[in-house]
Amino acid sequence: MNRKLRREIQTVFLMTDYKWMYLSSTLIKEVASHGGNIAGLVPDSVVPRLYARCVARPESA
Repeated sequence: MNRKLRREIQTVFLMTDYKWMYLSSTLIKEVASHGGNIAGLVPDSVVPRLYARCVARPESA
């Protein structure tokens, strides 16, 4: 978006270590709904229930 708004802007993206990373629940649900691997991002007991909930839900919900 920066490049679209002003071509002379240079953007640098630095990845953080997982222990400092913030993940939104929306992102986790989106990954699960597409069958992506969410192991290690949520507690182990949540993984199967989240997959079941996200896969069963229609995309528009």
